[in-house]
Amino acid sequence: MRININTRRFIYLISPNKIHNKDLFYHELEKVLKSRKIYFFQLRLKNYKEKQIIKIGKKVRFICKKYKTKLIINDSPLIAKKLNADGYHLGQKDMRLIKSKKIIRNKIFGITCHNSKKLVKKAINFKPTYIAIGAFFKSSTKKVKYKANINLLKYVKELTKIPVVTIGGINDKNYKNLLLNNANFLAISGYIWNNKKYKPKEAIEKLI
Repeated sequence: MRININTRRFIYLISPNKIHNKDLFYHELEKVLKSRKIYFFQLRLKNYKEKQIIKIGKKVRFICKKYKTKLIINDSPLIAKKLNADGYHLGQKDMRLIKSKKIIRNKIFGITCHNSKKLVKKAINFKPTYIAIGAFFKSSTKKVKYKANINLLKYVKELTKIPVVTIGGINDKNYKNLLLNNANFLAISGYIWNNKKYKPKEAIEKLI
């Protein structure tokens, strides 16, 4: 499934891995989405049961629709289908792509390719909506196993017209260079949800 690139909405926001206060999270999410800078919102809840993800996902779906943000479910095409989300995202260790496309059709789907040109070439054959590469910087969200650089971004942009999502430790100090090198979207999580200096709404406003 193709998407329309909107240069104003360049942020691919990822949820925190754990939501300790659901009402506060929904409130903060709504304030962040009001910025109109976010194209995708990925619900990425680790070690949650399916019923828990669906319950949270229904509320998140409502908020995303209100602000015309695409809801993406991490890891699970099955949950994406049950939630009628806009799409799903798969890592290299998740469900096989062929199987996933049989479960849920005509939806957005993205593939993580880490820092590998080989994985990028392989992903292109599946005609994903977007390709995610990184990490470009140290991340507070998870340990960086694969380090990417601007040369890889340039390589992917020359290789394919499929939109590119850059990931890994992106914040208000380092994001501009990625956009200047034609990254279509910036995947951001820790900078928004775990920022010790700014609240989520304030953090998003720092990204012009």
